[in-house]
Amino acid sequence: MDISKFLTLVQSSSEIGLLYALTVLSLFLSYSMLNVCDLSTDGCWTFGGAVGAVVAIAGHPWLSIPAAMLAGMLSGFVTAVLQTRMGVNSLLAGIVVNTALYSVNISVMGKAQLSMNKTSTVFTMMKEALQNTGIPVLYPLYNLFVGLIAVLAVILFLSLFLRTRLGLAIRATGNNPDMVRSSSINPKNTTLVGLCISNAFTALSGCLFAQYQKSLDINAGSGILTVALASLLIGGVFFGIRRRIPLRALGAVIGAVIFRLVYGIALRLQMPSHMLKAVSSAIVVLTISIPYLKKQWPMLQRRLSKGGNGHA
Repeated sequence: MDISKFLTLVQSSSEIGLLYALTVLSLFLSYSMLNVCDLSTDGCWTFGGAVGAVVAIAGHPWLSIPAAMLAGMLSGFVTAVLQTRMGVNSLLAGIVVNTALYSVNISVMGKAQLSMNKTSTVFTMMKEALQNTGIPVLYPLYNLFVGLIAVLAVILFLSLFLRTRLGLAIRATGNNPDMVRSSSINPKNTTLVGLCISNAFTALSGCLFAQYQKSLDINAGSGILTVALASLLIGGVFFGIRRRIPLRALGAVIGAVIFRLVYGIALRLQMPSHMLKAVSSAIVVLTISIPYLKKQWPMLQRRLSKGGNGHA
């Protein structure tokens, strides 16, 4: 692979990685802060893409963004209500909503696949805006600019929101729900707000990705949860849990870009497409296992050395 192809790979991986990073930031809020594993992510991602695509095709690309985020909030609201008001286990609630969203997404899209080749999107509008600047070097970077703006806006929101009283209550709910109850705060309400916000980010990710790809398939969101979880764990390697919120969020974004870069390299090596899911799973397993294996390595070395001495 020559340098020009590698730079192209880095740019495309960064573009897609930034769009996936929005889902990673969603998990950062629900999984890392609220301590809830939301298994409705795959369906919610496609739901946001479907609503955003339909609104954009109708001629309202800017309106597609808030519309998709509202759809995501609705998905998060239903998931939270099942958990907090109907006594459904959090994992089961996510599975139920994810399953139901398949039918909802088909109804919104009207068919299994949507094409947006002739549709004006936020990306084409950014391209036109950069062309009007008269700076040719910026033209090829319009996809990157859209992703950067969206990611920076979400990081800024999380950094400010998680400092507020409600944000602190959400963080406390994830750490110690009993303490939250003793403070006269209802953890059911903080869970509901947290899932609504996090699912809004997931839907935003799906919306922007559909417009980036100029198409949307009903199964496009399959495996997004695995990708986001792997990216979140990779980001934790750079900025651990003791860091401040902006740095931890930035680490999640870096993790998403790195994951996509590894994914792109696998594609360049002509790995069969049906093996890419296995690559994603392998990255998750390695990311989770490496910190544990590092802790176990000194003990393993001592056992090996004792075994060698005993044999001698």
